[in-house]
Amino acid sequence: MEKENTKQDSISEESQYIEFEEGIFGFEEEKKFLPVMLSDGSDAVLYLQSVGNEELSFVVMNPFMLKEDYNPVLSEEDYKKLGTNEEKDLSFYVFCVLANAAEESTVNLKCPIVVNHVTRKARQVILASEEYGFRHLLKEFGKEEA
Repeated sequence: MEKENTKQDSISEESQYIEFEEGIFGFEEEKKFLPVMLSDGSDAVLYLQSVGNEELSFVVMNPFMLKEDYNPVLSEEDYKKLGTNEEKDLSFYVFCVLANAAEESTVNLKCPIVVNHVTRKARQVILASEEYGFRHLLKEFGKEEA
């Protein structure tokens, strides 16, 4: 009976995989990842765990949780490769580089990953907008306390 549960868990987990046909910049050979929520029901911060290399994972964040007016504009090619024309099918995440000193941790708003949550296709893109850079300090997005 335990084997059956393990198999069901494995099948369930596989349905959560996202696939980067072209890989992630610098890790083009890694195609499949499992997004792991750090907080139940919240996609504010996720681990993106490589399926093929258990030692490879990334911390990604929902950019809209950091910057409500984040406005990534995708190309027609991006939409085509993601298999949709519908913005509502897409979720955006940005890579977070955690530093030893928390105040030095950064996010890359210029090159988000885009996930079609219907097809599970994913793609890392480079935004044309000059508004976003490769390194934004996380502390830039801190909330002011009253």
